[in-house]
Amino acid sequence: MADIVFRNVTKRYGGTLAVDDASFTVNDNEFFCFFGPPLSGKSTILRMVLGLEQPDDGEILIGGKPVNSVSPAERNVAMVFQNLALFPHMSARDNVCFPLVERKVAEAEIEKRLADVSQKLHIGHILHKPPAQLSGGERQRVAIARALVRDPAAYLMDDPISALDARLREETRVELKRIQRELGKTLIYVTHDQEEAMSVADRMAILENGRIRQIGAPAEIYDRPASSYVARMLGSPMMNILPSVRDASGVRAAEGAIRIADATAPAEAIEIGLRPEDIKVQPWADNETAEGGAGRPARVFEVEPLGGYTVVTLAAGQARLRALLRGQPDIRPDAMVAISCEPAKVHYFGQDGGAL
Repeated sequence: MADIVFRNVTKRYGGTLAVDDASFTVNDNEFFCFFGPPLSGKSTILRMVLGLEQPDDGEILIGGKPVNSVSPAERNVAMVFQNLALFPHMSARDNVCFPLVERKVAEAEIEKRLADVSQKLHIGHILHKPPAQLSGGERQRVAIARALVRDPAAYLMDDPISALDARLREETRVELKRIQRELGKTLIYVTHDQEEAMSVADRMAILENGRIRQIGAPAEIYDRPASSYVARMLGSPMMNILPSVRDASGVRAAEGAIRIADATAPAEAIEIGLRPEDIKVQPWADNETAEGGAGRPARVFEVEPLGGYTVVTLAAGQARLRALLRGQPDIRPDAMVAISCEPAKVHYFGQDGGAL
């Protein structure tokens, strides 16, 4: 078993609170992701799991055993550092094999594991080169291979594929997910890329200034964010968060362009959230002729065609909204359109930003 548990863990660096009373459990054989902006505490949590940093308060358990006083070497976890930490005087091959050589693994077994991981990460052709002769992406793949070649209780990865180009990054994250399932090991992954986090994680934790704001499956957090902060973190384009007003007819936002006739809307809501894909956009002329004319007027501010979908920025008075439309609709800047939304798709947030 390699479940990892934090119980009320706090870490300070001088006057800076890096991790603030963090409590969570990473289950055995789970792909768990920490996601948040820079300086939110992601890497500090990994370093405390590894044993390079000691918590000021709280307890860390690995496999049910407290490890606060256990050295990094005795914790049996493998780490891919953000700065890679490759040995410059060794070839890529020697870097990958180093953990096995130190543990006096048989040469035949070393060669077998090396061949397997080299094929998975496409590094067989660069094993003879030292790190100085490798590109940034190649060095990252060597560092990942050095972790995968071991048989630890858990793998820790600190933004391991950020230097790869877009296509190779997509391929590598799919491969990492497959490898994790095959190995049946716990893997904790840190990233600031939301697409990466949502695509690989079984569960994920959203961090802000050292505090964990929400933990859950990516789809669960996306559909039911616990706060406006979490809602903004997931989604591209991000959720539209708009000041709202409640009156006798329902809820209004974006200077009346968004109207929700929903008697069940929380009275204490001061903001609403709308995912760009949940905003309906139609030509204003079509809306006028439609029965009831459900949409409200808005002006097209900007159009971003992206192939399979188009991002449209809409102006309603001083408010700006972004809508995500399928394909490449015939919409031009400065055109008048009608916008609407389904009440069931609306998120409501209160005074403290919490979801209602």
